[in-house]
Amino acid sequence: MPIITLTTDFGLKDSHVGAMKGVIWSLAPHAQIADITHLVEPQNIQQAAQLIRRAAPYYPPATIHVVVVDPGVGTERRPIAGRLGEHFVVGPDNGVFTALVEYHEGRGDSTEFVHLTRSEYWLPRVSFVFHGRDIFAPVAAHLANGVPLDRLGEPIADIVRLRFAKPLPLPNGLRGEVTHIDHFGNIYTNILRSDIQDKRVREVHIGASVVRDFVKTFGERMPGTLVSLFGSSDHLLVCEVNGNAARRLGVQVGDGVEVFFE
Repeated sequence: MPIITLTTDFGLKDSHVGAMKGVIWSLAPHAQIADITHLVEPQNIQQAAQLIRRAAPYYPPATIHVVVVDPGVGTERRPIAGRLGEHFVVGPDNGVFTALVEYHEGRGDSTEFVHLTRSEYWLPRVSFVFHGRDIFAPVAAHLANGVPLDRLGEPIADIVRLRFAKPLPLPNGLRGEVTHIDHFGNIYTNILRSDIQDKRVREVHIGASVVRDFVKTFGERMPGTLVSLFGSSDHLLVCEVNGNAARRLGVQVGDGVEVFFE
């Protein structure tokens, strides 16, 4: 039974997500639909790229990942579909698949993309402002029904890619930036476990604060303590135990962070 995931910035108030699911089930009633999130910040392509990267690898082979964070809908931006290793993706060509493509390339997986040009695989009437319902949902359903990728459009050599900031070296440390703040107020950085390797973190400078508690998990410290740790996706995080670190520190996405080693 094929799985189709949905990641959007549509929120939970309106009918957009429900309409997409209706299209999918009308064309592929056997498909399972999994909601990764519909709470991406509006038009935040970079956030969507990071969230789909963190979730998609945990789905089984042949899963179809639909991402609709599409501020360029109805313009000349291309609708695309692709195969990344044993997974498929469908969405706008605006960089939203950058992090997931880089993940698969890092694993040595083959990748291919098509520009969705075969309108017989769309809904008969296409709105200028809702390609999620009228193009991406039906294309995902046709993939779930076994339609080959190359039948959906014309091959393209590459897709739009975002440029993610990389950590910069400091004397005995690294300088990075805040990339995401989650529901709990945990602060994600672009510094990975692999950037630090076997070095021991002495302190993390963020905002006007210095965090000196580096732990393996939240329960090692009392509620209210500021700590740094590696999250489940191996990013360096700054957190307040049982609290909201971003609110406490006044930190936003894009702010700088510095890590120093022992």
